[in-house]
Amino acid sequence: MRQIIVIGSGPAGYTAALYAARADLNPLLIASSVEAGGELMNTTEVENFPGFPEGVVGPDLMDKMQRQAEKFGTDILFEDVTAVDLSGDVKTVTLGSGEQHQALAVVFATGSAYRKLGLADEDRLSGRGVSWCATCDGFFFRQRTIAVVGGGDSAMEEANFLTRFADKVYVIHRRDSLRASKIMQDRAFANDKIEFVWNAEVVSINGDDRVTGVTLADTLTGERRDLELQGLFIAIGNDPRVHLVHGQLDLTEDGTIAVAGRSSRTNLAGVFAAGDVVDPTYRQAVTAAASGTVAALDAEHYLTTLPKNLLESAAAAASSELASAA
Repeated sequence: MRQIIVIGSGPAGYTAALYAARADLNPLLIASSVEAGGELMNTTEVENFPGFPEGVVGPDLMDKMQRQAEKFGTDILFEDVTAVDLSGDVKTVTLGSGEQHQALAVVFATGSAYRKLGLADEDRLSGRGVSWCATCDGFFFRQRTIAVVGGGDSAMEEANFLTRFADKVYVIHRRDSLRASKIMQDRAFANDKIEFVWNAEVVSINGDDRVTGVTLADTLTGERRDLELQGLFIAIGNDPRVHLVHGQLDLTEDGTIAVAGRSSRTNLAGVFAAGDVVDPTYRQAVTAAASGTVAALDAEHYLTTLPKNLLESAAAAASSELASAA
């Protein structure tokens, strides 16, 4: 049994583990066997994370975070969590192998997944012109022609933001009207760099090494045409990874894990959440990392309120587990 288990290995998870390790809590971090490192593993260049004035490649940043957490004593398992039991003082986490781990506190830092178009070349050209984050990648499209797919507030926000860099921004939408709020629509309509492509669906992304354009299908007539582009930003929403906690933790209207105020505390004692899984708005690496700090500090404070025998039992079990693994 551990004092704390962190589920998730993005900026929030690694930061929570780092703080917990420095507090001598012997944390166990369970990273995905497939998606370890989170969404930043798909980002080529990160220029807005503090401390890297020359920028840093996404996977390199996550490697540094992992090694820093390990340096202070975090144990990491590259396994998939398939079930959790969050009731009672001792929480149980079950892995795909059937192995179970227990802890007095659990931090969920499972992140969120950008919704994809489901096209064959979408992943292949990720980081080569296809992006899901304007604030992350917009700088690389100076004086280019690009497009944003979507019709909600996030798509309008991304399109307006991208006009700071690009010469031309197309907004491609399946219908002839937007879902976005009026104020966001008005801003986009008033921007002379933005041109709307109505009743259109992206059916293929073109390019060998980089995006060179897209093929559009008219949603009314089915007619197809090509549109030359150097970049494609997909803004059709994102889904918090909350499948493990359905029926156990309260969720917000946005589908994220509900936490109390600015804390990381969920509706269950000893269970905390951090990063994009609680944040439907900002979804930045630096805000996720800060959220991980909050979760670790909240968990540390919670542990001090537990009976001494429970803490001693968890500490002894963790020491025994570490000794046997050495």
